[in-house]
Amino acid sequence: MRRFRAAAAGAVTVSMLTAVTACGGGSSTGGGGSNDSPKTLTYWASNQGPSVEADKKILTPELKKFEKQTGTKVKLEVVPWSDLLNRILAATTSGQGPDVLNIGNTWSASLQATGALLPWDDKNFDKIGGRDRFVESALGSAGASTADPAAVPLYSMAYALYYNKKMFADAGISKPPATWDELVTDGKKISKNDKWALGAEGSNLSNNIHQVFVLAKQHGADFFDADGKPDFTSDGAVAAVKQYVDLMAKDKVVAPGNAEYAQNQSLQDFAKDKTAMVLWQTASATFKAHGMSDDEWGVAPVPVRSGTPGTGTATNSMVAGINMAVFKNTKNIDGATKFVKFMTSDGEQKILNKTYGSIPPVKAAQADPAFNSPALAVIKDTLAKSAAPLPQVSDESQFETAVGTAVKELFADAAGGRAVTTASVKAKLAKAQQQMPKK
Repeated sequence: MRRFRAAAAGAVTVSMLTAVTACGGGSSTGGGGSNDSPKTLTYWASNQGPSVEADKKILTPELKKFEKQTGTKVKLEVVPWSDLLNRILAATTSGQGPDVLNIGNTWSASLQATGALLPWDDKNFDKIGGRDRFVESALGSAGASTADPAAVPLYSMAYALYYNKKMFADAGISKPPATWDELVTDGKKISKNDKWALGAEGSNLSNNIHQVFVLAKQHGADFFDADGKPDFTSDGAVAAVKQYVDLMAKDKVVAPGNAEYAQNQSLQDFAKDKTAMVLWQTASATFKAHGMSDDEWGVAPVPVRSGTPGTGTATNSMVAGINMAVFKNTKNIDGATKFVKFMTSDGEQKILNKTYGSIPPVKAAQADPAFNSPALAVIKDTLAKSAAPLPQVSDESQFETAVGTAVKELFADAAGGRAVTTASVKAKLAKAQQQMPKK
C-alpha cells in the first residue's frame, strides 16, 4: 500500500461503522476469539504483489516453513486493498477477524484507538528479538507516539517516479522530470495518439490521500493542525488537491479513464506502453508480472516544486509501509507472536522484501547488498531524506475515506468535462471535513 482515535479510545465513530457495515463485514472464520485450535492461526495478508493469486504463491511456501518449524498451521487470506480497511474495522467491532493481519502503516493510530490490537510493549517486543532490531522511522508509523506501538513494521516503502524508457525516447525526452513543471512539459509531448504521460488511480482512496498529502507538504500545508484537528480547507491543502486533479483536468497529461482506476490498472497501462510514468511504491514486481523487463523502465525521485527533494516543502513521499498486528482477543497469543517473530526474522525479511521489491524495516536484513540496487537505492534515499509520515492521529482512517472520496469525485468531474476550480475543490474538502468525527 500500498497503500489506509484518540477522541473515543476503544471506539470507532457511529458514522464510520455505518459505512463499514454497508461495505461488508469481517471474516466469519478464525481469529478474534473464534479460533479454538492452538495449532491454527488465521492471517489476513495485504495484496502486495501483482495479484491476490501471486501473493498466495509467494506466501504459502513461507507459511509452510513456519508450520514445519512450530507445528502451527496458518490459514491465509489475501485481502485486496479496496476491501482491507473496511474488513479490519468491521472485525474490530464484531470480534470476528483473524489472529494476525497486515495493516497499512497509515492506519496504525486509528486502529490502535479501537483497543482491538495487541500493544507492542517492551515485553512483547522482547518475544520477537527486541525493539532495537527495527529502523526507528518505521516504528514511527506504528501508532501514536503517546502509546506503545499497535503493530510491528513488516515492509518499508516510499513513492518513486517510474518511467518507461521507450516512451521517453520516442518523445525525445532524455531524462526524467525533477519538478512538476518539467513533468507537465514532458507530459504534453507524450500525451497524444492514445498515449498518456502519467497514470493515476482516481478511485483508489488511499492512493489519492498519499499523493495529495505529499503535494500539501510541498505547498507548506497539512490536513491536520498541531492539535490533530482537521484542517482540510487551508489554501495549501486546496492548492495541493487542485494541482493533483489538474494533471487530468487542466494539463491533460492523465487519461480521463484513470478516474475509474482503483487497483493497479495504471501499472498495467505502463507495462503495455500506454502510459509513460507512474507514481508508485515498489512497482518492479508488478512490471515483471506483466512481461516488462528491468531494462525497459527507470526510476527517479518523485518531482518537487523546485530544487531537490528534502524535508518540509521539498517532501516527495509519505513514509509508506506495511505493519503486522495481532488481535488482542486471539485465543492463540503465543502462536501469533511466534508468527510475527518468524515474519520479521532476518531471513524472512530478506526473502519477502526481495520478492516484493520493498525495503526491510529490520536493520540486519536491510544491510543485505540486494537492497542497494538502483531502483531500491532511490527508495532508501527517499525514506532517509525526503519522506514524511502521515499524521498518526486517531481519525486518520476517516480522513483517508473522506478526503480520498473528495479527490475521487473531483477526478470524476474532470473526466466528465466539468470544471474543477479552486472553489469547487474547497467545497469538496469542506464537505469532507464536515464528515469527520466531532470532538
